Amino acid sequence: MSQSSDLSRLQTHDIEIGVTDALQRHASRHVAQHKPVSQRVLDYERRRPRWLRECIGEATGVFLYVFSGLASVAAFITNGASKEPPVTAFSSFFQIGLAFALGIMFAIVIAGPTSGGHFNPAVTVALTVWQGFPLKKVPHYILSQIFGAFMAALLVMGMYREQIVRYEEALTALGMPLVSATGPAGIFCSFPAEGQSMGYLFLIEFFVDSFIGLVIWSCIDPANPFVTPATVPIVIGVGYGVMVWGFADLTISTNMARDLGSRFVAAIFYGGEAFSYKSYCWISILVNIPATLFATGFYELFLRDSIQMIHKGGVKHAEGEEGLRRYLSDVGVLKDENEVTAMHMARTEAIGMKN
Repeated sequence: MSQSSDLSRLQTHDIEIGVTDALQRHASRHVAQHKPVSQRVLDYERRRPRWLRECIGEATGVFLYVFSGLASVAAFITNGASKEPPVTAFSSFFQIGLAFALGIMFAIVIAGPTSGGHFNPAVTVALTVWQGFPLKKVPHYILSQIFGAFMAALLVMGMYREQIVRYEEALTALGMPLVSATGPAGIFCSFPAEGQSMGYLFLIEFFVDSFIGLVIWSCIDPANPFVTPATVPIVIGVGYGVMVWGFADLTISTNMARDLGSRFVAAIFYGGEAFSYKSYCWISILVNIPATLFATGFYELFLRDSIQMIHKGGVKHAEGEEGLRRYLSDVGVLKDENEVTAMHMARTEAIGMKN
């Protein structure tokens, strides 16, 4: 009889509803509650300069992802000759790519809401060219990004100092250079391997950076139905990781700020050769910007659908409702210039309620 009663209740969903309610009550008892916001806090936040907050956000974001990535590189290089345990116990190219990918995800989640999450001078420049990011903010953003990478590299140098010194001593005893792709300076920035030509390295860097630029631009397209704000950090992080997994062994930089800020640290400890080695640094520092502009320009010219952006509420027509009505009339969507479709009215109302 009891079993029959339970089956009857199951058919009416009483059991499921009861369990769900119990779980919700249990979870709610353990949620930390924020204390009320005081007037002092509000006054402080109102007086806090917006430009300073954005710069700190950019520096923090770059710091987070460069710190994560360089730490994995340091583990890989300093233990490269290890036999017991083998080097794979410390790191690998896969782990390095994953460290950078997860670092970018954390950077976007933590600092993205504060500054917009550029974390790359090339992205800042592309946003200025294509989407009207204020030109006066560009120097502040780029300097902040470079500073964040510099601090990350400096901290990794300090935390791995004992291992790096032992590695330096081992290389010196063997008569091998400290500034090279596999030397301690290679922990902090990219150096070409023997036999690689500058033209070859330029093409690799250009197409790798273009790939990453396309991924980023598709993620910030409000009309893209496959990417939500919650998945943007994951998609961008994985896109970056894929390029590291595929081309890190061929020498790539991927980010002017990440390379330049870290290269300053390499120059402090290993001299000016960090910049002069095989005349490569101009590729690692500068190619990222034209490559990203190429990728974003390709997206803007061939893949962008502006009417979908307007429909999704991501942007407005430059001439307002009248300009949009005139365009829809010209393409035949509106038979009468004064007609406003029910879909557009519903969309406008929904946007207004959301705001």
